[in-house]
Amino acid sequence: MGGRTKRFSCSIALLLACAAAQAQPRTNAFDDPFVQATSAMAGCPVPEGPLYTAEEVRALAHIRAQHGGSCYRSGRCRLPNSYQYDAEIVPRVRQFIREDGRFGETSVWVLGQRRIVTLMGCVRSVEQGRALEQAVGLVDDVMGVVNLLHVPGDAAAPVSYPLAQPGN
Repeated sequence: MGGRTKRFSCSIALLLACAAAQAQPRTNAFDDPFVQATSAMAGCPVPEGPLYTAEEVRALAHIRAQHGGSCYRSGRCRLPNSYQYDAEIVPRVRQFIREDGRFGETSVWVLGQRRIVTLMGCVRSVEQGRALEQAVGLVDDVMGVVNLLHVPGDAAAPVSYPLAQPGN
């Protein structure tokens, strides 16, 4: 009976630890820019922004410092840290998407991290998503584009980005 009780106690402790981890406040501690560029498709799943627990921030701080500085050290960036570009890039990407004319009937969010732009949200077709990805890649200082765009009603391609939780 002692082994069962011990396993039960460990299971309870693990569940409580998981619940405590989920209850930790999450913030955009790194100030990664995250904006909605378009909002024409009702019912588009809203992506979760860049939110981190204090523990995740501690774990990521060193990695982000290394990755951010490597761009400058290798001569690919003029600024000393590639994350410094993001606050300028994301508003320009949002403006470009809005002004282009081909993407007005979409619902798209833009996240910038290390000169890499992540596109999340809904487009009318896979082709439109590819066109948006290619167009954003042409914006000055964008090093790469991650396309997580979703075509509603396409059962073969479910939403591939984390969803915002109610209240966030």
